[in-house]
Amino acid sequence: MQVIETLAEGLKRELKVVIPAKDMEAQMNERLADAKDRVRINGFRPGKVPVAHLKKVYGKSIMADLVNEIIREKPTAILSERGEKSATQPEIAMTEDQAEAEKILAAEADFQFTLSYEIIPAIELKDASGIKVTREVVEIADKEVDDQILKIAESARTYETKKGKAAEGDRVTMDYLGKVDGVAFDGGKDEDAELVIGSNRFIPGFEDQLVGLKAGDEKVITVTFPAEYPAAHLAGKEATFDIKVKDVAAPADLKIDDELAEKLGLESVDRLREVVRGQIESQFGSVTRQKVKRQILDQLDEMYKFDTPQRLVDAEFENIWRQINTDLQQAGKTFADEDTTEEEAREEYRKLAERRVRLGLVLSEIGEKAGVEVSDEEMQRSLFEQLRQFPGQEKQILDYFRKTPGASASLRAPLFEEKVVDHLLGQVAVTDKTVSKEELMADDEAEEGKSEGKKAPKKKAAAAEGEEAPKKKAPAKKKAADDSAE
Repeated sequence: MQVIETLAEGLKRELKVVIPAKDMEAQMNERLADAKDRVRINGFRPGKVPVAHLKKVYGKSIMADLVNEIIREKPTAILSERGEKSATQPEIAMTEDQAEAEKILAAEADFQFTLSYEIIPAIELKDASGIKVTREVVEIADKEVDDQILKIAESARTYETKKGKAAEGDRVTMDYLGKVDGVAFDGGKDEDAELVIGSNRFIPGFEDQLVGLKAGDEKVITVTFPAEYPAAHLAGKEATFDIKVKDVAAPADLKIDDELAEKLGLESVDRLREVVRGQIESQFGSVTRQKVKRQILDQLDEMYKFDTPQRLVDAEFENIWRQINTDLQQAGKTFADEDTTEEEAREEYRKLAERRVRLGLVLSEIGEKAGVEVSDEEMQRSLFEQLRQFPGQEKQILDYFRKTPGASASLRAPLFEEKVVDHLLGQVAVTDKTVSKEELMADDEAEEGKSEGKKAPKKKAAAAEGEEAPKKKAPAKKKAADDSAE
């Protein structure tokens, strides 16, 4: 077998592989000889079939099997011998000429094919001890815990039907039908909908017009959807709602005590406080970690500059671009609405794709050199988390991971990345800084955009807190590009 390099340009490689016809024929003859004692052909005793006759009957099928085996096995061996790693599955090209193919199967012509691929560049790891990060830490005040418990108590509050008019804080049960220009719109209808006046769940002006109504009352109220409402066909539009009040209920006294804790499945209010404090710490801890991780990735991005395999970049860009267009479509917006053009957005997200690929390769190399591994148990936990998020679809998800090549990598990659970040945290210089909740949770979108190499489209603003078309909440804003390097 001859392997001839026909292209070595940057990371691109192309190899021409030639296996002489005589070698192919020799392998075919070995298989025919091995099959001689096993095949049964009418007119011949077992083991007495002439090889020439076997070749006539089975030669082409055996050669076809040989070709398939070579295509399946040789590329990996060739790259291993060359000490190269392909960024993606190598592309294999064979002759498409039918006459030439027939000659190969008849061992009358050399079998030739080409391998086209991009190599993963060699990465010389650098000392990470020079990386410096600031870890923002929030001290959880008792008031923070109390406020959260108050919200929990509010959500668990009971209501009792009352006679008379609805007032601030009362819960109104109603049917409604929303219309724009006299025509009902999707999502604007509900029956037995419950709304606490003053909760600011619905669009501005809606709840105020329920004050003073009592069970059995009917009313048409008029409101205007906010200009930034996420549903473009409703944004800024005046709408009417036909309201029929079915019940008015007053809130019961709000008590934070052991009885409340027991309703929530906990033994005491002290235990409730412990659980809530732990949840807040976990929430803040997740934000802290993401900020620390971003700092590490930003500095790694500055430390490592090398060409990235374009096939990997293309694939990453397509994933990002698909999500961007989905987000814009769901918001009913265009690139012009986001103060950019499609060309500018493509350029910026292409840079983001290159960053992600480069950092992914760097983290992979760091993890490999450090012996970072993802255990089967960790993979199982990640899979169970996937199943938990999609109740009722467990079988389909399991089938997907069992039958889809490479699907398990989508579970392994983020686990591996987080473990590499943990490894780096043991090497970099970390300075803790106590900050307020507001400072930690502040929207650092501009900094994030800069660190990720993105400019536009901007993240779509979620509807202002409390602005909601009756029944359906505005969609939460979706991150177009997260901090993952994978």
